[in-house]
Amino acid sequence: MKKKLLGTLLAATLVTSLVACGSAETTTGADTSADTTAAESQAPAADADTSADSAASGQSIRLVNGKIEVDEMLKEAAAKYQEETGVEVIIESMGGGIDIQGTLKGYYQADNMPDIFVNGGDTDFANWTGQLVDMSDQPWVSDTDAAYKDADGKVIGFPYTTEAIGLAYNADILEKAGIDPAGLTSPAAMQEAFETLDSKKDELGLTAVIGYCAEATNLYWSSGNHLFGIYEDGGLSRDDTTYFDLLSDGGQIDTERFLEYAKMIQLFNQYSDPALLVSGTYDQQILGFASGQYAFVTQGSWIGATMTSDDAEQYAAAGNFKVGMAPYAFLDGIDTIMTNSPSWWAVYDNDNKDASLAFLNWLAGDEGQKILVKKAGFISPFKSCSFVADDPFAETITEYTAAGKTSAWHWLGNKEGLAQNALGVVYQDYASGAIADPQSFTDIVAQVCAQYYGQ
Repeated sequence: MKKKLLGTLLAATLVTSLVACGSAETTTGADTSADTTAAESQAPAADADTSADSAASGQSIRLVNGKIEVDEMLKEAAAKYQEETGVEVIIESMGGGIDIQGTLKGYYQADNMPDIFVNGGDTDFANWTGQLVDMSDQPWVSDTDAAYKDADGKVIGFPYTTEAIGLAYNADILEKAGIDPAGLTSPAAMQEAFETLDSKKDELGLTAVIGYCAEATNLYWSSGNHLFGIYEDGGLSRDDTTYFDLLSDGGQIDTERFLEYAKMIQLFNQYSDPALLVSGTYDQQILGFASGQYAFVTQGSWIGATMTSDDAEQYAAAGNFKVGMAPYAFLDGIDTIMTNSPSWWAVYDNDNKDASLAFLNWLAGDEGQKILVKKAGFISPFKSCSFVADDPFAETITEYTAAGKTSAWHWLGNKEGLAQNALGVVYQDYASGAIADPQSFTDIVAQVCAQYYGQ
């Protein structure tokens, strides 16, 4: 099996996995603070404490983390776990420009695989087919909707945090306008809210009702992935792949459903800031929302980190207002937001798998969640978690998750390049008026998707 997999790894053309954040190319091990390059990190680890032989005793396991910014917090969790169990957990964090999957391939060839390691999605997991532990029977699985499952429905990815896609709003502005966000579960309610806010822009200090940007060159990922993904998954149960499957089958779309979705996008076109709509940037979009210029913004929960860091001064000047997320209710009754883990931890099938599974179960419990949520700032994917991160969107995501009001997102599985090479410019043309109405937008998207999948 190893020889067969190695041949696959060497033959495959991989997309660089940049699942981590951070500005430096670093690999941080448990016993060293020195930075290493991606090339150096692919060599067998020289330190005996990070070798495969060291972990063979079962008293030491090794985890490759893809978020360099939480290295310190994960090491704190590892130290706490060792204090309680006597099992050492070596944290090896990679960030910046390191090709994590390439580094892992190097480890595999050197017989130096970590016991737990990060995967960013379908492409990454496909590199390790047959080499990962099936975690379907683990206690934490029933406590989350965000586990990664393979094509056979086996759980092979542990979710450590949650991101969400919903119609983000300024709760203070909605309250001043007399709008209850809990009622935004239909197209009619959304339309009425937008009209009300537009009529009160001056008294509310708004530049526009919504910060929506359809610029195609740099923000195609927002329209062509995230917003298009709302058509695919909005309002569905997490295991419902009806419209994703239809798209996969030759690029088909459900034109009846998409037409209703197109009407919602038309609403965004109408009420967005004209200066932002087709030529704005991501930074301008988030700054405008953080500054209180927009009541709504079409971005996900990840903007909370920008609001409280790069835009902290403007956010404070706007009163550090409470935020929330409403469903993208383009059909009556849609009451879910879309959530997912940005990446997952997988367990390598080796002699340390039981020790690795035990550690992940501990992380999903109170002691582990306290550190991951309160110190690392993760938004817990576990329904029973009582801790809330210090992030503007943490509370609303926690509430939706606990209530079981979340849909999955499947746009990661769309044909590669669909957003960048096909859909982005269509959304931009719709925003600019080059595409005149919802029916025309629907017809063109149907045509573009069919052509792109037919290539």
